[in-house]
Amino acid sequence: MSTAEAPGIPRLRAEVDRLQAENAALTARMRHRDEELEVATRKLAARAQTMTSVIDAVTEQSIIGTDVDGVVRVWNPGAERMLGLPRAEVVRRRRITEFHLAEELAEAGGGLAALVGPAGAQGSDVRDWTYVTASGERLTVSVAVTPRTDDRGAHAGWNFVGTDVTEVRETERLKDQFVSLISHELRTPLASILGYLELVLDDPGQPLTDEQRQYLATVERNAQRLLRLVGDLLFTAQVDAGRFGLQPGDVDLAALVRDAEATARVSAAAAGVEVSVTAPTDGLVVRGDAVRLGQACDNLVSNAVKFTPRGGRVTLTLRAAWRTTDGEVLDEPRAGAVPVARLAVSDTGVGIPTGEQAQLFARFFRASTARRHAVPGVGLGLAITRAITTAHGGTLELTSAEGRGTTFTLTLPR
Repeated sequence: MSTAEAPGIPRLRAEVDRLQAENAALTARMRHRDEELEVATRKLAARAQTMTSVIDAVTEQSIIGTDVDGVVRVWNPGAERMLGLPRAEVVRRRRITEFHLAEELAEAGGGLAALVGPAGAQGSDVRDWTYVTASGERLTVSVAVTPRTDDRGAHAGWNFVGTDVTEVRETERLKDQFVSLISHELRTPLASILGYLELVLDDPGQPLTDEQRQYLATVERNAQRLLRLVGDLLFTAQVDAGRFGLQPGDVDLAALVRDAEATARVSAAAAGVEVSVTAPTDGLVVRGDAVRLGQACDNLVSNAVKFTPRGGRVTLTLRAAWRTTDGEVLDEPRAGAVPVARLAVSDTGVGIPTGEQAQLFARFFRASTARRHAVPGVGLGLAITRAITTAHGGTLELTSAEGRGTTFTLTLPR
């Protein structure tokens, strides 16, 4: 005789079956998640190993990572070599500030903030600092500072990548010292030569023949050329040493442009080059140093004339404009745009090869087209012009094509 199932048992069996199925599904899901976690862990470990290998492979630069308080957490072989301390003696034991010259840090505001403040505000910072090695030696190091984040993207500290530039900076210092010394030594005898030339040329009691006057005029012209070169060398030394000062005032840029054209007029006529000027008749005033801005205009115009063959033309165009925050230049004012003055100096000359344009503002660099066409110069004019422009908060832009001419555009705030 069979026993009938109690009421509700089928429902219980169904519930048990459902729970078993859910359990199996959860177990499978957990197993899958475990596999995913294991893969992710292996990837993270491999990534960390790769990063460690890359950092450890760098031996010419010091790579130092710190936590938010400046305690060292990463110390690569380059840091060991540069600062003379093994990793075990530094990591979690020393702070980055301990390797900096104390008085230099104090001058910059003191503590870790002096090192990381600009990088925290701008996202990165590169500047020279003085490192002190374990033996007490002082090194000039170009240090790139960037924030460091953890796996969740939260701020975790700072990275310091340092390159020893001690010898480079010393070489630059000696070179500038040499340039300055030689320039001063040349200026004194040149001034004497020019003084006596003036006396001889203007002496009514000792009249000169036309041939003698021609010879002495040639001497004077070349002495003046040497004096300008000496002045340019001194100026570049001042710029590099950070001693380049301005005497600001209200300057009529239109008048300076017309003066530059007048100065170049004789040499342009002799070279068969036409020079034209378009500038506001009522002037265009900027704030700046009239002497230095005049020098910049003269350099641009004289360069354009020198590089333009006979029958060519040089065009000077000065206009008022407005520049937006993204660099767009407008002919009419717009909200948020700042007023600027734009001087474009265009020529129909030999042009500059595209691959050389990035080097054009470096001291003593001369384009291959200048050398091929035997254009005189030593390669200082554009370096000086850019330094003057930058000191006035302006920009100097270049567009050129070989054989089709060049345009330099000088933009200054007004």
